[in-house]
Amino acid sequence: MGGVCCCFSEPVDFDAEVTLYHFDLHRAVGKGAFGKVRVVEHKRSKKLYALKYIDKAKCIRQKAVANIIQERRLLEEIDHPFIVNLRYAFQDDENCFFVLDLMLGGDLRFHLERKGHIPEDVVRFWIAELSCALEYLHRKRIIHRDLKPDNILLDAMGHAHITDFNVAIHYSERRLHTSVAGSMAYMAPQVVGRKGYSWQIDWWSLGVTAYELLFHRRPFDGRNAEKMTQSILKDPLRFPESASSRCSEAGIAALRGFIERDPEKRLGCRPKGQGIKDIRAHPWFASIDWDSLERKECQPPFVPDMKQANFDVSHELDEFLMVEKPLTHTKRRANPDLDKMKPELRQLEEQFTVYDFTSSRRLSYYPHNQPVVTVGTSSDDTERTATQSINGTATIAERSQAGSPALDITTVPMTALFSYGTDPLSLYPP
Repeated sequence: MGGVCCCFSEPVDFDAEVTLYHFDLHRAVGKGAFGKVRVVEHKRSKKLYALKYIDKAKCIRQKAVANIIQERRLLEEIDHPFIVNLRYAFQDDENCFFVLDLMLGGDLRFHLERKGHIPEDVVRFWIAELSCALEYLHRKRIIHRDLKPDNILLDAMGHAHITDFNVAIHYSERRLHTSVAGSMAYMAPQVVGRKGYSWQIDWWSLGVTAYELLFHRRPFDGRNAEKMTQSILKDPLRFPESASSRCSEAGIAALRGFIERDPEKRLGCRPKGQGIKDIRAHPWFASIDWDSLERKECQPPFVPDMKQANFDVSHELDEFLMVEKPLTHTKRRANPDLDKMKPELRQLEEQFTVYDFTSSRRLSYYPHNQPVVTVGTSSDDTERTATQSINGTATIAERSQAGSPALDITTVPMTALFSYGTDPLSLYPP
């Protein structure tokens, strides 16, 4: 049978539904709230991927089941050159698995900390690529809500990709969202001020990210959540004294355009996808060949050093020292009785469905929105359940009823699941 491979005594049927047995497990390269990420190799195609696996028991304890299902569904909709795309999804009795594009170039936090700051031509190139990804997501009615250096990964060539859709949601065209989600230092005024927001907040976060990459500091800061909120809402946008030596006038103008408190004036925010034209026409991006860029034909100005590991080797040590149970291939229980399962386990069983990019069609789980009628801007529809971290790395979310599934989580950053370099939690002490 052509679709069967025999490994040891266990035959693998590649024509059957995808399981962990379809992959060889290699080294762990990241760690997050519910599990780890390791490099895996598809046994038949020999392609390498990143396997993100999530412990169901931990997920249930942290009340993150709806969140994981939402991430799984959103990823099924997405396929873009500058996004870490989902290739397979499946589960066994203990874990839910995401198999994603492998990015071995490290995250931007890793490179920022190693270099101190990033040259302007490199930042401009990454921001151009990320702009293409954001415009694509917004056309899909998706807000990422957690854009920051930790959530941007480089491939071996140096191209930038958005990852971690842990708090991403579909936006509503009928009302604004009021739930607080993301990493506070990168949140737009509309989020921290609870005035209601939509897709425009991602462009603010992109601007803050660009500012931090250029100057190795953030434009707004504070020693606690209240002070940071006030800084984001009221402080003027200032630049370091050395800014002119690191960034051109056009670059400063672009940062001012992205980090604009009024979303209607923010760079990239003209409605109906017209904002990307403003970005492409901006003087800062004059050197960008956008057509070649989108085809990934442009040579990135920075290429990661692939001779060194861009991740923390201690992730593997945990399993070697038996600090935690290592991931192994295990057979599922045959015909589990859904009626006898706990509600959360049953929800995962029914809704974290199998996905295989070689045979599944990408689908949207979100119905078409109705035209705008009224826009709610109060925060009365939000039940606040999250505690906030101000170090700019912890990802938070609240339960919201503004056109998105219920989120009820406070997590250690899922960004760690794809952070191949320095632990971001150690970089900015409270």
